[in-house]
Amino acid sequence: MSNDERICSIALTLCPGVGHIIAKRLVETVGSAAEVFRLRKELPERFSDVASASIVSALNNPEAFQRAEKEMEFAEKNRIDCLLLGDERYPFRLRKCEDAPLVLFFKGNTDLNRLRVVSMVGTRQATEYGKGFCASFLHDLSDLCSDLLIVSGLAYGIDVHAHREALANGLSTVGVLAHGLDRIYPSAHRKTAIDMLEQGGLLTEFLSDTDPDRYNFVSRNRIVAGMSDAVIVVESAAKGGSLITANLAEGYHRDCFAVPGRPTDEFSRGCNQLIRDNIAALINDASDFVKAVDWGVGTAHRKSEGVQRSLFPDLTEEESRVVKILSRSDLHINTLVVESNIPVSRMSALLFDLEMKGVVKALVGGSYHLLA
Repeated sequence: MSNDERICSIALTLCPGVGHIIAKRLVETVGSAAEVFRLRKELPERFSDVASASIVSALNNPEAFQRAEKEMEFAEKNRIDCLLLGDERYPFRLRKCEDAPLVLFFKGNTDLNRLRVVSMVGTRQATEYGKGFCASFLHDLSDLCSDLLIVSGLAYGIDVHAHREALANGLSTVGVLAHGLDRIYPSAHRKTAIDMLEQGGLLTEFLSDTDPDRYNFVSRNRIVAGMSDAVIVVESAAKGGSLITANLAEGYHRDCFAVPGRPTDEFSRGCNQLIRDNIAALINDASDFVKAVDWGVGTAHRKSEGVQRSLFPDLTEEESRVVKILSRSDLHINTLVVESNIPVSRMSALLFDLEMKGVVKALVGGSYHLLA
């Protein structure tokens, strides 16, 4: 068996009976996918909480390694990046989700850990109302926010309009696919997909030769929700994949928003239902959204750049780093993690200590304000 961590990670995902949650727990517990295979006979005894005899049996799968090696050859030939769970370029927001995939395949040129990541989803039968919202929202949001990434699923309707409007407004945009990177589905969106490679990219957990089956779309929705700070449902019928994405976002503790519509509008029923059930907050425009997520991009939230460490002489080096970042504006904890390169578990402890010292104040929605 190969010791290449990429091949081992892909192979682990191909072992029957080893789902996303078990695979992630195994790797996090043992240390690497290669180590999982090396210790497979010892797993039930040493790591009984995550491994069983059936798991060991599933790991004895040479066909999985053969398929994984074939996939790596395809990826290298087509200049596709293979992002592993522990890689710096792997979406750190997604990494925290229990069912995050061990491996992601990415083709493009953007940072998946941008300062602000917003997912926009909706019905495949977008109305002029939904299309118009995508256009005005992303035009205004591009003026209000910097370092922004727009994520969607490249499907018909709201998805592709979100991608196209992001491109038109100079924003990076990533499409999360329900199949491998050997194809584009639907084929009608090939030109948009090609444009996205220059101003964003295409991302998937699926291997080449994977058909865009219905259940794959449900699986990819967790990536759309998990890699973002916030999910916006623009239009949705009473049932649909967008509602699944919204519920996933709530489960991942992401901010979730919905665009309201008239009660009689078929493709606003899902959005109105999300708002009614308190799963999503109501937004009317980009200004509403920015205020709701409290990204602090308005002048009222900006602070002097001149907050000095000398004002807080008892701070540690890490605390001083957080204070320096917060001196620019109020920021969400996810943003602080990205800018400081401090793990979220450590960041939570630092922010608590800074609160106790009277240096920062916690705001609604997970953001923090520096008390100058």
